[in-house]
Amino acid sequence: MSVIACCPGTFDPVTNGHLDIITRTASRFDRVIVGVLDNPSKNPLFSVEERLGILREVLKDLTNVEVCTFSGLLVDFAHAHKAATIIKGLRAISDFDYELQMAQMNFRLGKVETLFMATNPVYSFLSSSLVKEIARFGGDVRGLVPSGVAERLRDRYEAPQA
Repeated sequence: MSVIACCPGTFDPVTNGHLDIITRTASRFDRVIVGVLDNPSKNPLFSVEERLGILREVLKDLTNVEVCTFSGLLVDFAHAHKAATIIKGLRAISDFDYELQMAQMNFRLGKVETLFMATNPVYSFLSSSLVKEIARFGGDVRGLVPSGVAERLRDRYEAPQA
């Protein structure tokens, strides 16, 4: 029997911090399902199809990782993929407050365990919203996101040519 974990997120865009958590999870579980949340109310910069494509590209060397999308309850997604564990990265104590409540609710709703993985200190300040803010104002996001994501961000925020 294989042990399956789920790494959920919006990944708008995926950062090197996300990749660190996914890679570390993949080294500890037989299979990892990366669940890309399709939540239009969040007004994402990249479409769900773009986020799926980016993640599949940057994770292609991890043979035990599958990338797919979901909407609705995370516990339903985890059950559909036979994942008994949800992995969540924590950057700071402020993340823990929210994630603990979610973990307890997910257990109550679907008996799915959540394991918290401390973020590598190199990425403890990193968030997708911060990366987008830097990119929007022309800042350099290399080293914060995979190179292909940095290019997509530059293209997305580049002023239209006259």
